[in-house]
Amino acid sequence: MATEVVKRLINVEEYHQMGEMGILKPDDRLELIHGVIYEMSPIGSKHASIVNKLASLLNELFKNKAVVGVQNPVQIDDRNEPEPEISLLNYRTDYYASAHPAPADVLAIIEVSDASIRFDREVKLPLYASHGILEYWMIDLGNNWIDVHTNPKKGTYASIQRYLPGEEISLMEQTLSVNEVLILR
Repeated sequence: MATEVVKRLINVEEYHQMGEMGILKPDDRLELIHGVIYEMSPIGSKHASIVNKLASLLNELFKNKAVVGVQNPVQIDDRNEPEPEISLLNYRTDYYASAHPAPADVLAIIEVSDASIRFDREVKLPLYASHGILEYWMIDLGNNWIDVHTNPKKGTYASIQRYLPGEEISLMEQTLSVNEVLILR
């Protein structure tokens, strides 16, 4: 008689308890997606430089207008707590000290994708869309372009705009140069 293997999913509370108990280490690069703990890809120097540059640009553009989270958790629901490269959040004077931001707090999520491109497109994109994240950027390092997804509907985004080097992107009435974001000369 064959037995069926059953996967045990965890929730955000259990995930945090694992961290508090030392099962998960503070320097582990992990995300909880659909109740499963995923190890994130190592960050290369180009990836890190773009995250740093983008964080600097956004902090300058949105000072006292939005909180710029850098590789910090966003609690999407009870089984999902991704750590996007950048989360642009509604401004709060406590900077989310009392709790991780929820979807209603998110103005935009930005993922910098190289090794994670498929996961970001096939898993995270529908996750963000189905929870009403209004704007989702995928910065594709392999192709040097930025896909901006807006208008979430039924687990996907109704609008997708690709931005290439030399073009400009609008975010909350502010303009960013693709070349500046991608650190292209």
